[in-house]
Amino acid sequence: MKIKMFGEKLKGEFALVKTHGMGENGWLLIKHKDEFATTADITKKDKSVLTGKTIDQMAKTGEKVWQHGHEEDVLPDKELEEEVNVEVTEEPDVKSILKSAPKSPIPVNVKPMKATLVDEPFDEPGWIFEVKWDGYRAVAIIDKNDDAQLISRNNLPFEKYYPINDALKGWEINAVLDGELLVLNDKGISDFGAMQNWRSEADGNLVYYVFDILWYEGKNLMGLPLTQRQAILQSILPTNNDHIRQSKVFNANGIDFFAAAERMGLEGIIAKRADSVYTSDLRSKEWLKVKVKRRQEVIIAGFTKNEGAGKSFSALVLGVYNAKGELQFVGKVGTGFSDKLQKEMMAQFEPLITKNSPFEYEVDVDKPTRFRPKRMGAKPTWLKPVLVCEVGFAEVTSDGVFRQPSFKGMRIDKQAKDVILENPEDTGEIVAESAHIDKLPGDSGSKESKPKIKSQFKGLATDDLKLEPIKSLERKTLLNPKEDTQTKKVCGHDLKFNHVTKLYWPEDKITKGQMLNYYYKVGEYMMPYLKDRPMSLNRFPGGIHGQSFYQKNVTDKAPDWAKTFDHVTDEGKVTKYLVGTDEASLLWMSSLGCIEINPWFSRAQTPDNPDYCVIDLDPDKHTYDQVVEAARITKDILDAMGVPSFPKTSGSTGMHIYIPLAGKYTYQQSQIFANIIVKHVHEQIPDYTSLERSIAARKGKMYLDFLQNRPGATIAGPYSLRPKPGATVSMPLSWDEVKPGLTIQHFNIHNSLDRLRETGDLFHGVLGEGIDLEKTLKKAQATFR
Repeated sequence: MKIKMFGEKLKGEFALVKTHGMGENGWLLIKHKDEFATTADITKKDKSVLTGKTIDQMAKTGEKVWQHGHEEDVLPDKELEEEVNVEVTEEPDVKSILKSAPKSPIPVNVKPMKATLVDEPFDEPGWIFEVKWDGYRAVAIIDKNDDAQLISRNNLPFEKYYPINDALKGWEINAVLDGELLVLNDKGISDFGAMQNWRSEADGNLVYYVFDILWYEGKNLMGLPLTQRQAILQSILPTNNDHIRQSKVFNANGIDFFAAAERMGLEGIIAKRADSVYTSDLRSKEWLKVKVKRRQEVIIAGFTKNEGAGKSFSALVLGVYNAKGELQFVGKVGTGFSDKLQKEMMAQFEPLITKNSPFEYEVDVDKPTRFRPKRMGAKPTWLKPVLVCEVGFAEVTSDGVFRQPSFKGMRIDKQAKDVILENPEDTGEIVAESAHIDKLPGDSGSKESKPKIKSQFKGLATDDLKLEPIKSLERKTLLNPKEDTQTKKVCGHDLKFNHVTKLYWPEDKITKGQMLNYYYKVGEYMMPYLKDRPMSLNRFPGGIHGQSFYQKNVTDKAPDWAKTFDHVTDEGKVTKYLVGTDEASLLWMSSLGCIEINPWFSRAQTPDNPDYCVIDLDPDKHTYDQVVEAARITKDILDAMGVPSFPKTSGSTGMHIYIPLAGKYTYQQSQIFANIIVKHVHEQIPDYTSLERSIAARKGKMYLDFLQNRPGATIAGPYSLRPKPGATVSMPLSWDEVKPGLTIQHFNIHNSLDRLRETGDLFHGVLGEGIDLEKTLKKAQATFR
């Protein structure tokens, strides 16, 4: 739906677009590029045009407010304070805070501040709450003049999470941040299993949730109160990047907040003292975590394999270090593995296999005891205690063994020497200690005598705990640009991609992987023009400057699932063409080095009847403005005949003009019609156009090519890349865009998807109802007599 707004803040044309993958009622409002378009953040215009009040002021002083899907009464300030027992404070003055913060060079080797595990939620003044995300802790170091990098808690770079690194590099600041790397599902909840298996954006929506800032533009912020650090973070966070978000702070009742997190299936909550400072590598009692489900990092000490089992292993033998530094057996886990994951894990296990048990004592992996068993049961294959994974479990038995464990994923961000059994501490004691509260008279240490921790709020609804899913109209990237060989499942088929990091456009530093990711994203737009059509494969295995060749026959080359078409020549020669079916066929062609995609004009079901007629404007040494002029004249002639037409750049030097035929006519009829059109065009601009097929006979003039309309002939399809500098794209246009100043460089691998999100598919009419050729020719005869 296209709309036009005449507001003080919102002006000009907008499009309301129904989206996929964002729920039943997902919509996106897109601003068209008109005279009112701006890069300014409209949400900063937060004052009412009528009253001059901000949104917050309206919420506090108005009589009504829209929330939870309906209009509600707004309580006066005093009643609101009494209702929720929250002290209303003014927003911190970020400029003043930064001015007074101490100067320092950028810190190095920063290790995250850690939270203490406690046994139950609580409600206490001076504490704020956050979601406990289920991912990898990461410190971001951003230098706008150099680089940006994500560092794990064991000081290793998170290089493979390229969307986050790219987003940080584009953030023009100098800062050190603390946050959590995670993958969100469609409900906005983190998925640790997906995080472990993440290789590219096709594997899930990757987000960096930032919850603290430690250093900013030469100022050390670690000694500031948490609320001030969060205010600084909020003031600088980018508003237009869905990969970087600030972890929302809830100034709410902790017990109700925990209950809401539990209902939503979250891992747990984090409680922080609002005035806490940041201390690197400290397990603080001013930051507390309460888990909904028991989880624990453990060391993989070995594995077992049952006799006759077809799997790589049957179970993992688990351990943690005790206070003496001895590896302690905590059980084994045999659930939570896919066959693929087991094979990947075995590849990690093989170099670590050892004859010696890593445990201090002999263990029986089949019984819940750690000391000298009567029998060993299934004999484990021992491993050096290096690898760390995470398991969920119901409880820890009196023998220190996990009950009902399940494998959750590998932990590449933690070192084995740091893995100890994490027992939750008593919440009342820790909170009292954090607040420097002495024990009450007569306190014997029992729970009943400790400070009472209870809710003073009304219930926190699950709806109040809002989690934001990734919002996107496009697919994410399929391949990780850093890995040279990868296997991915596309449309149910396993595709292997080699030489992913090879430069295909060396001058532009564009790799084969970037090309493949482009075709994965644009595939849904391209497939209507490829489906059921025989394909000519124009392969550039060495990139745009390497040798190229056409491959039409895919006998013994195409995968088993591929569809093919047998084309028989008059001499009886059979050529087996690949037929476009889905994105898997598109990606398979691209994996062979097909930079450009060349479909037939007709389908395999009706090979002699093209779906469209094409006029190909092929310049020699002409300016693109002359190509535009020839295209406009072609349109005028077609308009006079009442014929719809659809232009696109060739992506090379010329322009293609498509006329819908709907498969109602033969190639010969289509070619005769194209010849009639180009003759009329040539009559109007004979000085620089030619109808001669021979290049020498054209004498440098622009060729008005009508002979493309023949069986087996192909040109680059809509949205196809071209093997030209700049990685240009054959881009459909509106006729309003076909004007002087247009160039092929306007559309390339970097900007075409952004354009598609704004314009949609301008070419869909090509596959619509075809023209009535008989009526059209009669009209042409009458018009150009």
